[in-house]
Amino acid sequence: MATNDTTENISNINELINDFLEHLEVEKGRSKKTIENYRLYLFRFYDLCSEILGKDDIKPEEIDPELLRKYRLKLNRYTNNIRDEGLSALTQAYHLIALRGFLKYLTRRNIKTLDPSLVDLPRAVKKQVTFLHFDEVEDLLNAIPSDTESGLRDRAIIELLFSGGLRVSELVSLNRDSINLDRREFIVRGKGKKDRPIFISEAAAEATRDYLAVRDDSLPALFLNNSRHLNAVDTSGDFRRLTPRSVQRIIDHYAKAAGITKHVTPHTLRHSFATDLLMNGADLRSVQAMLGHANISTTQIYTHVTDPHLREIHEKFHSELN
Repeated sequence: MATNDTTENISNINELINDFLEHLEVEKGRSKKTIENYRLYLFRFYDLCSEILGKDDIKPEEIDPELLRKYRLKLNRYTNNIRDEGLSALTQAYHLIALRGFLKYLTRRNIKTLDPSLVDLPRAVKKQVTFLHFDEVEDLLNAIPSDTESGLRDRAIIELLFSGGLRVSELVSLNRDSINLDRREFIVRGKGKKDRPIFISEAAAEATRDYLAVRDDSLPALFLNNSRHLNAVDTSGDFRRLTPRSVQRIIDHYAKAAGITKHVTPHTLRHSFATDLLMNGADLRSVQAMLGHANISTTQIYTHVTDPHLREIHEKFHSELN
């Protein structure tokens, strides 16, 4: 373990966490969302450790295996005061990933603390993939009115999510000039600031044209909220840009209206895009590229629900009851 052989006065954990978050932003170029998550996880670590030690002024050298053990126990028993829900195994793993990254940062600064390698990560529990079949996507679209600006917008949103496999963050960041509706392709910058091509159907392009045709503004954002009377303090023109949370509410509303009992989110439509491609014979590598997955193992979560060979085996060998 590296020791601190400098004469500087080492800050407490609270201050060092802020230093680490700035490091992620400036030197690592992490996204705002990633930094927000790390902020939540690490200050929860700080709060829980303050409870354990009975004080606020925690020094990095006080993080030892025993404190880590007690922290993991508190994390496992943690409940949200509003919903009274615990943290899932996956969310607990994210907390520990953030902590390990923080400890590595301290070690590189020669600040004495716990060896990052002692933070063991629990075995990840893979999320179950929820997706809509093509007829369910049609039901979703049929639930949207076509005689209002909001309805035209919402149809374009769902068509683009299903046709292009976009993440909701990518969708809401689109500007009018981002997307070529004639060529039906454009480039988005996804996770890790990596660019990838997006291809959309004629139906998605037509739905987007219909929406833009009824717009009477010159704002750059492709999708706008309906709050026309907000004070435009944002000189960039983003004061009416639709947010990811708004898109979530829109999709949830139409899923319920369509009688779909599954929990449908913007990411469900991204899953639906991938499964539709694979069910119709697309190869895994191509789907990986279209989704923007860095590792093909991420794309492989879809294979167990899209393997036509399994259906053939079932139909051929499973006995039917009379």
